[in-house]
Amino acid sequence: MQRKQPVAKKPGHQDIARTFVGARRQGASLTAYPGEPPFDLEEAYAIQDAAIALWPDEIAGWKVGRILGADEKKYGVDRLAGPIFNASIKPARGSVQMDVFADGFVAVEGEVVIILKDDAPADKLVWSTDEAAALVESIVAGVEIASSPFSGINDMGPLVTISDFGNNFGLILGEEIPDWRAFQYADWQCETLIDGVSVGKATPADIPGGPVESLRFLLENSARRGIPLKKGMAVSTGAITGVHQARAGQSATVEFKGVAPIHCRLSGYDPADPASFNERQSA
Repeated sequence: MQRKQPVAKKPGHQDIARTFVGARRQGASLTAYPGEPPFDLEEAYAIQDAAIALWPDEIAGWKVGRILGADEKKYGVDRLAGPIFNASIKPARGSVQMDVFADGFVAVEGEVVIILKDDAPADKLVWSTDEAAALVESIVAGVEIASSPFSGINDMGPLVTISDFGNNFGLILGEEIPDWRAFQYADWQCETLIDGVSVGKATPADIPGGPVESLRFLLENSARRGIPLKKGMAVSTGAITGVHQARAGQSATVEFKGVAPIHCRLSGYDPADPASFNERQSA
């Protein structure tokens, strides 16, 4: 995929992107934000774009997260986006091992994932809900692994989250949601368990506008950044039961009504391990 060349809005933006990418590739931790935090959405996405250009893998999907409360009013938007790279997307077979930054931030999120059936037109900057729905090839059960080398990423607000790939480090794709074409979100019951203990139950109906609104937002966000969505991409549309913090060594299960449960094991990322995330990228 052709990438937009990032434009540094401030001299420190490239340094921030380089520090985050370096920490992710080395499995290192960051105890403080590596520079001056972004001031607005434009700066946050400029840092993300610079990091995308440095990352040695292609974008195969995107995560969409929520912006809540006072931050939604401040920034005028209720969602944020981050890239998901090809090597970090796995099918739900057995108990899937997913790498996390053991000394950073770690969370598990049950989500529904939209698979796109066509490329989005590169010059289309405004989308309706119906137009977004027409791009859906299928909707499947999924688990997003939210992890960052920076342990305080979720404590500093959405701009900091955006700047480090939206706090994503992996995605598991499960089975297709039955009768998804009816878009009856209230029927898509989801439950998340960590080490066998339920930590939340909800449906995508609790997310304003549901999964298709997340896709509509992302279509506009990515097009305006010069990186329009492509056929086959996986769009993780938002945490249904919440952002459930966990740690390396724990197991998680996400259950959706009508499909097989998704099981995963969280493993501390070690770049020296032959089965590690980085080694899989370069294979």
